[in-house]
Parts: sequence; structure tokens; C-alpha cells
Amino acid sequence: MIIVMQRQATDAQIDAVVAHIRAAGLREHVSRGAELVVIGAIGDENLLDAGHVEILPGVERATRVTKQYKIVARALHPAGSVVKVRGVPIGGEQIQVIAGPCSVETQAQMDEAAAGVAAAGCRLMRGGAFKPRTSPYAFQGLGVIGLEYFQRAAQRYKLPVVTELMDVRMLDTFMEYDVDVIQIGARNMQNFDLLKEVGRVNKPVILKRGLSATLSEWLMAAEYIAAGGNHSIIFCERGIRTFETAYRNVLDITAIPALKRETHLPVIVDPSHAAGKAWMVPALAQAAIAAGADGLLIEMHPNPCEAWCDADQALAPDELQALMRTLAAVAAAVGRTL
Repeated sequence: MIIVMQRQATDAQIDAVVAHIRAAGLREHVSRGAELVVIGAIGDENLLDAGHVEILPGVERATRVTKQYKIVARALHPAGSVVKVRGVPIGGEQIQVIAGPCSVETQAQMDEAAAGVAAAGCRLMRGGAFKPRTSPYAFQGLGVIGLEYFQRAAQRYKLPVVTELMDVRMLDTFMEYDVDVIQIGARNMQNFDLLKEVGRVNKPVILKRGLSATLSEWLMAAEYIAAGGNHSIIFCERGIRTFETAYRNVLDITAIPALKRETHLPVIVDPSHAAGKAWMVPALAQAAIAAGADGLLIEMHPNPCEAWCDADQALAPDELQALMRTLAAVAAAVGRTL
């Protein structure tokens, strides 16, 4: 930990900080410059609380040197990790596209959607049986019956299913219905009780970035899952909230290389929720692959105009097929496959 003292800090205040460091079991290195005194705390800095240090008299700021997220940090696995979902690798050379409707509506709709996903060449399918909605009067999802429709449709094409878990009380039901990938939505990124519980199960988890979360907060949320024993974590950038109103969210392309530098875990992108409009999805999807994303989460509905949820951002089956052809070319250009 690096501790910068205030310009007017007294020798007594400096000595007090040194004593605090020693009391925590660490050693100090005091550097006296022309204007500032900087103290390095050497040892296990987890024994020191930066917040407590900063309230000591004469301290300007305290900065941790090592990262608080240990398990998900790239230092643990410099080569990068691959999360496998029923044999399908997420991470590594092959890029995965996870496609399907925003919400499960009917068996017929899911059957058509699964056919469209498979025809496009996607290896995993998404769909929401439980839906977090801004309005309490909007469609909230079919619940358990939606899981039944989803599994029945996906099994026909041997597609692993990806669906969102909103409530820790439904985790046992997700296990019972053998959901292949549990998605934690943006609004639940810091639902720490939920993160702890999915950390105890043997299922891959897609962790979406919170609407206003920093990369550090996102990484620490993943660390909650990893600390429970579940290391099969996939980060999903889905756009952040800013002042802009021309589109739904701002897709943070910069987060892809920045996050991949910090973590060994796969990073995918949801261009549908970022754009909010179907016509923007192809451009954002292509940009994400070019920036190094390991996969995409794309909304596709058999009949977008009839979708019960997020109709504006869903691609039609033929549009998904066209996009997959373009993405294959982008992937090849950066030395990867689709």
C-alpha cells in the first residue's frame, strides 16, 4: 500500500502512520521528497484497510498496490481461461454467439426460435423465463412454465440454454430444470447474496455489468462468485448508462480489452441491450468481435413485431443468419473462428 502524506503533515503524524503499519504486521518504507512524504507499507496489505489509513491525521490518500480480486485476476492464469458449456468453449480461439428471444412466450414461439438459432449456426440459445422490468405492469415472464418451453425447444437442436436468475429462491428450480448457464442481470450484479449462492453451484455463470458499474466493481462482483468455489464465470458487457438519449445504453467497447487485461475469464458482449434498436446491432456486434470479445449475446425473435418484450432490438431469423456471415469474416480478420 502506498500512503501519501499531506504537505503539512508533521513528524508526529508520520510516526503515527508508521506505528499503524507496524501494528498491522507490515513493514514501512518512508520516502521524504522535497514537498511530500510517501510511505510504503510492505507485506500483506490485506491486513491494512485503506479507508482506516486515510482517516489518520496528516494522510492525503492511501492506494492499494495489489488487487482485491485474487481469483479472477489474470495473474492467476496468464494464458486465459476457457469456460465449457456442454463441450462448447467460451474463450479461446472460437467465438460463440448466444442467440434467442428476450422472453419465452409460447411453445410455438420457442420452437421457431430454436430452429432459427440452429439454422444460423449458433451453438447456444438464450431466453428469459423470468424478466426484470422497469415497470411493474410490464410482462414479467412466464416463470417455471417458461423454463419448460425453453428446454423442450432447445433440446430438439441440442442447444445449451442460457437464462436469467433473478431470485436466490429460484436457484434450486434452475438446477432441477438443468439450466446450462445462469445469467446474472445488470440490476443484480451487486446482489451479493445471489452471487454467493451461484458461487456454490457447478454451473457456468454469465455476469452482466451493472448499469453504472466500474470495471473494478464488476471484477469484485465476479470475485464473490469465484470465492464460493465456482470459477466458470463469463463477463458480459451490455452497455452503461450515460447522459445520451439517442440509444438505449452506451456500449463500452473500451471495456473489452481493458477487462481482458485484468482477468483471465472470457468476456462477451450484448449489443442488443446496448443498442435498443435492431438496426444498430450488427455494427456493435462487429465492433465487439474486432475489439476482442469472446462471444455475443444477441436477441432474435421469429416475429420481432410480435415480441412481448424488447421488440425493437430483436433481429429476425434471416437477419441473424446474415449477421453470422459478416461476423465470420470479422473473426477471421482477427485470427479467430466463429
